[in-house]
Amino acid sequence: MRIWDVNPGYLNRQSLLGEHRELHAIVSIFINNKKGYSRHPETLRWQGFGWALNQRHRLLVAEMKLRGYIDRSPVFLKTQSQRWPEVFVDSPAVQFSILSGKYTKTEQGRIPLPQNAQQLWAQHKYSVMARDVAEYKRIGRWVASGKTGNAISDIYPELVSLLRRPPGEGNLRNAIQHMWGYVSPCTTFPGKVIERKSMQGLLKEIQRLTFLHNIVYLKESTALGELSAWARTTKC
Repeated sequence: MRIWDVNPGYLNRQSLLGEHRELHAIVSIFINNKKGYSRHPETLRWQGFGWALNQRHRLLVAEMKLRGYIDRSPVFLKTQSQRWPEVFVDSPAVQFSILSGKYTKTEQGRIPLPQNAQQLWAQHKYSVMARDVAEYKRIGRWVASGKTGNAISDIYPELVSLLRRPPGEGNLRNAIQHMWGYVSPCTTFPGKVIERKSMQGLLKEIQRLTFLHNIVYLKESTALGELSAWARTTKC
């Protein structure tokens, strides 16, 4: 049983659908007081964090939708709003190593597993921008400095923490508009039409154009999937 803490974009099809099944198994344990796996480390760490489990489900479903899957099994747990488990079964950086071993002879996810801090940051930039512009600038400077010892394990726990925060409306709009800059040459939409689109609608169009025109930088970004899981919860 495994609920990953890495962005679902890093999971291949089997891992993505597997986590979705196992998340629903944990939800069933909580709702129906089932004994099986009730003492499993994953079950224990999510105990009481219904809102976070619900949001992880939203993130999985957003990624599944990008890959053509339709989910009809919502999660309605709401306990401890905007609070996440503070413990990990394996640290986020170690989870990359586990996935790397699993994917040695098979497909990876939509987002390639990062080989260094620079690649990891490139994949997370717009997700961080949607939360905190100051942190976006600070982390960007740190990565660009190329200081000795810059490693995935140095930065990833902070990125995981940031991506657990709901984006503010202004920052979300700013990040999506930056992403739009990559796809705008591929569309003939008038500027006024774009301005009238909701952020959810604009993000859907970005997703469509990204895959249609194979815009690799956006295809390999966490924001392409995860922002749609949050856009519903903002007034955008």
